[in-house]
Amino acid sequence: MITEQYIEKFIAEAHRVGDAGLTVCSSGNISWRIGEEVLLSGTGSWVPNLVREKVSICRLSDGQVLNGVKPSMEHGFHLGVLRARPDVNVVLHFQSPYATAMACSKDIPEDLNVTAEVPCHVGAEIPVIPYFRPGSPELAAGVVEALTHHNSCLLRKHGQVVCGKDFDQAFERAMFFEMACRIAILTKGQFCTLSKEEIDDLETYILGKKTK
Repeated sequence: MITEQYIEKFIAEAHRVGDAGLTVCSSGNISWRIGEEVLLSGTGSWVPNLVREKVSICRLSDGQVLNGVKPSMEHGFHLGVLRARPDVNVVLHFQSPYATAMACSKDIPEDLNVTAEVPCHVGAEIPVIPYFRPGSPELAAGVVEALTHHNSCLLRKHGQVVCGKDFDQAFERAMFFEMACRIAILTKGQFCTLSKEEIDDLETYILGKKTK
């Protein structure tokens, strides 16, 4: 059952996203799974100063709105990712400055593993979703497909989406995503990346993954 304390926490985390510069005005949206229900920022809401009246509560199984507040137009991929990923509880769609500049670039690098934080948190592979109209079923399907097996994706001419087990993990992925894009842009594309062997080493000794 979603209590007032959960709603207050959700609002505080939305404000943290805004304070970090990951979203401005009405850009971006955020969701949080609590049992069989989901808190979502409402349509037209401003994540940086989200208010109680703009928090939507939806049933995860079928998306039915339970409190009369219309969810974000991107609720399709939020609910879809949460259904596809039982290990994930938070989905964040954001438009931070450098990562969005990257999303709007003509040539998006295939490899953004500029520091250890990228493969360890954002993901060694970051899927790029073609442009689809915001809120469209096509965009929702593309994001759900990408995040079923990855934790971050880039939306061409739009923004980014990350997911995580909790707010901290999703926030961390978003911040390191922005950092990687900032490095790529400030170096004007003249950046070095970690080799496959170096990434495998990180996955073994930092993330604790066993080698094949």
